[in-house]
Amino acid sequence: MNKTIHRIYILALACIVSFVTLYIGYKGFSYYGLPVSERYYHPDYDWFKPSGFFGHGLGIVGTILIIIGVGLYILSKKYGFLTRYIRLKYILEFHIFLCSLGPVLILYHTSFKFGGIVSIAFWSMVAVVLSGVIGRFIYIQIPRNLSGNELSAEEIKNNQENLLNQIKELFSDKNTVTTSIMNYQPKTASLIQNIRHQHTYLRKIRSQIKALPGDRKTQKKLYELVKSEVRLEERKNNLQFMQRLFKYWHVAHKPFALIMLVIVTIHIVVTLLFGYTWIF
Repeated sequence: MNKTIHRIYILALACIVSFVTLYIGYKGFSYYGLPVSERYYHPDYDWFKPSGFFGHGLGIVGTILIIIGVGLYILSKKYGFLTRYIRLKYILEFHIFLCSLGPVLILYHTSFKFGGIVSIAFWSMVAVVLSGVIGRFIYIQIPRNLSGNELSAEEIKNNQENLLNQIKELFSDKNTVTTSIMNYQPKTASLIQNIRHQHTYLRKIRSQIKALPGDRKTQKKLYELVKSEVRLEERKNNLQFMQRLFKYWHVAHKPFALIMLVIVTIHIVVTLLFGYTWIF
């Protein structure tokens, strides 16, 4: 999957979540916007209520999506399921998609009415989603190979040497650019400062590359190589910090996910005991 297709893939997943969120909100606005005490008199009460055909269905579908998303990622990461055909990072992104869309459907299933033990499950779900977004950011800061496995320090060094050799080969007679690249040093004060420094540096390098003789295609290729080298240098610089952060992140993400799973299981058992079986 090249970068363009990958961007389209990410954009498509984000658009699906956004569209579903806005569409259901638009269709049910007149119901969800009412105070809880007045919803009983809404003409579509039996449709949108948590035990209604639509509302109940949202809860079931949302739960199934989360189970698939979590199960698929665990099987792929722990046991290599599908990793022969799909890179782990794409499975992770699909996991994030399903575990974002699922909570949206569950949110509408509750019709924004929280209480008792269900509220604990809901806020645990919110914590899982938010920590998942943070975890994704941390994950991409750690250098990985094509299979999604973390690179060792030696592998990072070899990748950097390979990138610099490609840059030198492409513009061997243009020492200004290659010297600037080899002299690049990340700032170490903070992650935010590093990001700003990186963007400023890349804008400067892009201007230098545009001023070089050669066709646009070659210039673009050179810039992409430079950008890859700069990002790899940044990630190497932050490697130990991100590894520790990722380790601590699991301490927050997993317990909330477990709490949510236990309470949702209890919720499902109770609804079945009370006879809420949807279309089954």
